[in-house]
Amino acid sequence: MSTSTTGIRLNTRRPALNEAFELLSSMRFAIALLVMIAISSVIGTIMQQNQPMSNYVNQFGPFWFDVFGKLGLYAVYSAWWFLVMMGVLVVSTSLCILRNAPKMVKDMRSWRENVREQSLRNFHHKAEWQTALAPDALAGQLAQRLVHAGYQAKVVAKDGGLLVAAKRGAANKFGYIFAHSAIVIICVGGLLDSDIPIRVQEWALDKAPFKGNGLIAEIPEKHRLGVSNPTFRGNTVIPEGQASASAVLSRPDGVLIQDLPFVIELKKFTIDFYSTGMPKLFASDVVVRDRVTGETRSATIEVNKPLIWKGLAVYQASFEDGGSKLKLTGFPMLGTKSSQFALDGVVGEATKLDDAHTIEWADFRPFNVENTANQDVRAVKQGEKLGSAFALGLDKHLGSAAKNANNKDLKNVGPSVQYKVRDSTGQAREYQNYMQPVTLDGVPMFLSGVRASPSDPFSYLRIPADDEHSVRDWMRLRAALHDPALRERAANAYAGRMSPGAGRGDGKAETVQSQLALSARKSLEIFAGDKAAGGYMSVSRFLERVPQAEQEKAADIFMKILNGTLWELWNVARERDGLAAIAPDEPHARWLQLAMNGLSDSFFYGAPVYLQLDEFEQVKASVFQVTRSPGKSVVYLGCLFLVLGVFAMFYIRERRLWVWVRADDGGTGGAHALMAMSTQRRTLDFDREFNELKEKLPLKA
Repeated sequence: MSTSTTGIRLNTRRPALNEAFELLSSMRFAIALLVMIAISSVIGTIMQQNQPMSNYVNQFGPFWFDVFGKLGLYAVYSAWWFLVMMGVLVVSTSLCILRNAPKMVKDMRSWRENVREQSLRNFHHKAEWQTALAPDALAGQLAQRLVHAGYQAKVVAKDGGLLVAAKRGAANKFGYIFAHSAIVIICVGGLLDSDIPIRVQEWALDKAPFKGNGLIAEIPEKHRLGVSNPTFRGNTVIPEGQASASAVLSRPDGVLIQDLPFVIELKKFTIDFYSTGMPKLFASDVVVRDRVTGETRSATIEVNKPLIWKGLAVYQASFEDGGSKLKLTGFPMLGTKSSQFALDGVVGEATKLDDAHTIEWADFRPFNVENTANQDVRAVKQGEKLGSAFALGLDKHLGSAAKNANNKDLKNVGPSVQYKVRDSTGQAREYQNYMQPVTLDGVPMFLSGVRASPSDPFSYLRIPADDEHSVRDWMRLRAALHDPALRERAANAYAGRMSPGAGRGDGKAETVQSQLALSARKSLEIFAGDKAAGGYMSVSRFLERVPQAEQEKAADIFMKILNGTLWELWNVARERDGLAAIAPDEPHARWLQLAMNGLSDSFFYGAPVYLQLDEFEQVKASVFQVTRSPGKSVVYLGCLFLVLGVFAMFYIRERRLWVWVRADDGGTGGAHALMAMSTQRRTLDFDREFNELKEKLPLKA
């Protein structure tokens, strides 16, 4: 028997209804739906689901964000069209099973006795022989031999002869029934675990997502789901030593609060890491207390080892900071001030910085494993514009803190704090500052990552550590660079050092000194960017006005003057603060070069202050996923049916065999036998089995 792709036709006079029902119950329609669901699932796998809407806006832009939002691609598996396809697939596949399963069961039980001798001669696999045995004896022995070979056999008297009908592997038909039933069962399980019950409550019980901020305990009942909610999947974040009796369910336009029938208290959170910094183990020691009976239970929840409590499963989903207390030192990044100030923060809260800026403390990490390999050396290439070379140098110093393809050594670079600086217009930039200096190219550097969007990688400002392993000298130099009076003093000091003949009555030497001081002051003004963004980009724009043939020479002279003047500016700034002059040696010259790179990069930093982490008191928090999944067992049953169905379809071969036995025409009392054999899939094994039966079945008296 072969299955048909056509559907069930109704006995009705309405052609449109008849055609629609035939299409719905047809196998071709079910296959098309299955393909569409598979494609939708691919979209849901590629595109991260249920993320904050701001992430999608930054990733796709306003236009495509709106288009994808209307299509429901940010929550594919709960989109109305996806659920409709799932429901229609269940109906269509069920109709296919109802249409074909009875026929298959009937075919499995039948012996197909309506064959004729002539029809057996038309089979490809056939054999004939004669024997001296009587027809009755031959038919009996053939049936017995077929049973020994694993067949079911039956002898039927027909048309003056005997028909031995045998079959094997008829359970192959169960493959179709089980596989299609598995699709229905799995889809039903998926629908049971979908958010349809929550949508029904939103529609019937006037539940609505909560869109504001506030304590969970103070959120009104309108935004809460009861403990009897039949299915849900939510998260709860619990810091060490605290408890929670609710979970948060993300919705496209807010959140719903799911009340739990128990209280989860986190006693201790344990985490262990591999040498690469990846988490090796994180587990939570919890105490669960029933809110009605008061029954308590202690348990340890690990990844893939959930806590099952009265039909609810509590999984260890992740971990995060639970409100660590931070002490930091702030350094101004604008203006001529270099004075530092103390600042306190708590992760998860916000601190007012000034009238125009607020700091939102996002995260704290007690240690970070980074690849701190050297950067590739980039230089000006022949025929390359000077501006492009400076841009490459800028990228070298603003790139990833771990960007290197040659050295894969990973090191723990210590604690870091992550925060956002938000201005009065609501715009924010995100920063990640490391507490300890990181050794790069043999020099300790303080790293401060910055990005404008959560979807972007961090670019890092590198500040070389001074002799006291701090950023104070760099901050002192930055402030002095923007002070015109100190720039004037540094330019004069540089000109005096480079023109020792001036001041001795040598007019020519004094003229040279005056011109050199003017050039030095001008170089500092350009690098400081008094009227625009400074740094190497400002230097590049200035040098591009020089004729191309003289650019290389001009750049060399300009950078020598700038280096020398910045050295004097460094000493002038230290002198103003009552510190000794810097010794003119190679380490300090190297520090100044790196400080210049950092000063150039600082024009892209975008924050009014640089925050240096000094002390911290870590508070760990565990992220649990709490689920009630009544469809889970249904899906497991569907998976079992699918395995059985696939096994039956691919590994069980149905074979049918007939032997027509009649008396010999010669009147000798013997019998004549005609054997024919068929299968739905002809294979080498089938040919071999037929040849074996052809040799064994012809019996002698």
